Amino acid sequence: MDFREKLRIEPASSVKLADIDPSFHGNIKDKDEGKAELSAVLDEITPLQEKLYAEKKHALLIVLQGIDAAGKDGVCWHVIRAMNPQGTYVASFKQPTETEKAHDFLWRVHQRTPALGQVAVFNRSHYEDVLVARVHNLVPERVWSKRYRQINHFEEFLSENGVSIVKFFLYISKDEQLDRFEKRLEDKERQWKISGSDYSERERWDDYIAAYEDMLSKCSTEHAPWYVLPANRKWFRNLAAAKIIHQTLLDMQIETPTPTVDLDEIYRKYHHAVRNG
Repeated sequence: MDFREKLRIEPASSVKLADIDPSFHGNIKDKDEGKAELSAVLDEITPLQEKLYAEKKHALLIVLQGIDAAGKDGVCWHVIRAMNPQGTYVASFKQPTETEKAHDFLWRVHQRTPALGQVAVFNRSHYEDVLVARVHNLVPERVWSKRYRQINHFEEFLSENGVSIVKFFLYISKDEQLDRFEKRLEDKERQWKISGSDYSERERWDDYIAAYEDMLSKCSTEHAPWYVLPANRKWFRNLAAAKIIHQTLLDMQIETPTPTVDLDEIYRKYHHAVRNG
């Protein structure tokens, strides 16, 4: 299955999340098969990311958005682990500081975009400014409604300067979210993840779904597509993300850079001299 074709939101389409099954798993039979495929894909991502870092002609920005407990951290653990930390980092955008508030909403984001050769993962992103800001009325509609266009221009600018962008919306059902909250409550090793806001935000579920649908409809573009990852099954979520990242890296046509020194001279001057000294 071509996950990019199946899960991609076409530009200018009208998204209704009720039409998407969050338990979808394609033609992957079960968890064991999914994990085996994931392991194989991660093995192919690693050398591609190493060449990306060495060549320094391209960059990759991975955006993760999703309602609480959808698995943004899980994607980082199970997919991004395939990449060398030397050329990869994770950034998160939550409540802005006073300094950040004094600038335009994209100011703090631009500072964390990847340089050529790097992979950046936004675990929550600039889209918080059309999600939380909208749902909680942090700014008036006349402000946040303009941000879709501003975000599209920003991402187009990044794309034209060598940054490939993939955006994942991790989609779980309301029942699945409650089940995951309950499992956190029961697991002493994960209770630290619980916050009161998880439940208060859950009361705004419908408002968030409406905001996500507008985000997907207005901001999936040719240069920065949105993918809706059915995330009720964690193993499928991870596999779909990995396969889309892998194909995106392949499309960059990354090449191992040529040496910057005279290899024959290095052999003659150092290795040959040492071995025959």
